[in-house]
Amino acid sequence: MKILIVEDDFTSRKLLQNLLKSYGDCDVAVNGQEALDAFEVASAANEAYRLVCLDIMMPVMNGQETLKEIRSREKVAGIKGLDGVKVVMTTAMDDAENVMSAFDSQCEGYLVKPIDKSKLEELLASLGFQGN
Repeated sequence: MKILIVEDDFTSRKLLQNLLKSYGDCDVAVNGQEALDAFEVASAANEAYRLVCLDIMMPVMNGQETLKEIRSREKVAGIKGLDGVKVVMTTAMDDAENVMSAFDSQCEGYLVKPIDKSKLEELLASLGFQGN
């Protein structure tokens, strides 16, 4: 499975790569615009991401804006509902406004940093993903 980790912090990015490597191939982006570029390249190559782990606080384009744009691009491409990429917000932002905004924009999960391995694995299992 193809996974996109969108995280501007090096340490958080490496942690997620280590936690997710048993689930599939991980690509990284350091901001929302880079993530959208990677999303387009993968889709055009018919190698769409199945999972995106998305931070909220990033330069250039934040995670909330990126999530909305991903869903917008899926809609234009005719991808609906459960056929879309699964997006898990991985962020330090645990306030109700950010959580509700992410779910309103159709994320499938929300994990607050520091990321707990067992919570991540439980969430991924609930989305139908199994590690090796």
